[in-house]
Amino acid sequence: MIKINKLEIENVKRVKAVKIEPTASGLTIVGGKNNQGKTSVLDAIAWGLGGNKHRPSQAERDGSVVPPYLHIVLSNGLVVERKGKNSDLKVMDPNGEKGGQQLLNGFVEELAIDLPKFMNSTNREKADILLRIIGVGEQLKQLELNEQEIYNRRHAIGQIADQKQKYAKEQPYFPDAPKEPISISDLIQQQQAILAKNGENHRKREQLNSLEYQYSQQAKEIERLKQQLATAELALSQTAKDLEIAKKSALDLQDESTEELERNIQQIDEINRKVRANLDKDKAESDANDYRMQYDKLTTEINNVRKQKNDLLNNANLPLEGLSVADGELIYNGQKWDNMSGADQLRVSTAIVRKLKPNCGFILLDKLEQMDMDTLNEFGNWLEQEGLQAIATRVSTGEECSIIIEDGYVVGQEAAEQPPVEQPKTWKAGEF
Repeated sequence: MIKINKLEIENVKRVKAVKIEPTASGLTIVGGKNNQGKTSVLDAIAWGLGGNKHRPSQAERDGSVVPPYLHIVLSNGLVVERKGKNSDLKVMDPNGEKGGQQLLNGFVEELAIDLPKFMNSTNREKADILLRIIGVGEQLKQLELNEQEIYNRRHAIGQIADQKQKYAKEQPYFPDAPKEPISISDLIQQQQAILAKNGENHRKREQLNSLEYQYSQQAKEIERLKQQLATAELALSQTAKDLEIAKKSALDLQDESTEELERNIQQIDEINRKVRANLDKDKAESDANDYRMQYDKLTTEINNVRKQKNDLLNNANLPLEGLSVADGELIYNGQKWDNMSGADQLRVSTAIVRKLKPNCGFILLDKLEQMDMDTLNEFGNWLEQEGLQAIATRVSTGEECSIIIEDGYVVGQEAAEQPPVEQPKTWKAGEF
């Protein structure tokens, strides 16, 4: 990884003259009070390495008659300078070969010198950057589309199942009603059959009465019709036989009541209403169960897609343990970006930016005063473990600061080390 070994800055924004040799790994903290030139140091480095798009809008220090000067020595031997009236860029390699901004762009990560650009991006933009650098962006996007499509289908089916279940619960149920609607024509046929049978029984009873009457009349006629005795006795004998047969048949006859059928005919509409209500209730419950089964099946599909997403991220080479993506947002130790502490946001940003260009071994961090001392030490230790160099500013004059800037100078640097301020040349008539 390429790091900054030395840097000299003169007359850039609030900086008058500053020399720094950052530590190779961990934090180099530029401390001081407000408006003393701390942030100007970071702006100068960004300009020196990132190109004129990072040039401060007012690069020259107020009151200076000497143009800005930047001299940066990198760990790969490159020397980067900006000097002169136009602050032209000059890049020299250890062999004396010249280069330009394109050479620097090969290893200087844009976001390493402009971390706020990353931190101020949207949640989805941050997640997209992470997914792009770990190489799973397109796969995860497709899985998320699949998950959303299945979720929408499951949601629609769940709504239908709830409606069916609600309808089934609202329907009355009649346990005494038959399973199928009753046909009035069937009831009428049954009634007619019973009436026909009862008519036949009535005919036989009438026949019995007739025979009994004949027998009585014939018995009375015996005395009066002695002369016809033989004939009458013969007829009587035959009638007696028919009478016996008729009596035996009549004893076995049982009339059936049509009252139940008549009640059913009268109540058929009400009975059928109950039957239809029961059938509707059964159908609604059956439909609800079918949709619930579909809902459960889609839930299983969603869980499978989510497992694929988790496996994809778990198997990816993530830049920081505990870092992941869920629903298009960065997640670190279970927290979304807006719920992360400022220290965690810096840690996540640094890890991601470092992953963008692994050979860029440094990063610029402004306003590190948001970290307390414990968090600051923890962050510095993490940077050292990662072999990453961070040049940071902090509103402080405490021992944690590597250097302290006051009025554009590094406190403690000898006056002899401060470059002389050139005076503007004056001209006299006749002198050259």
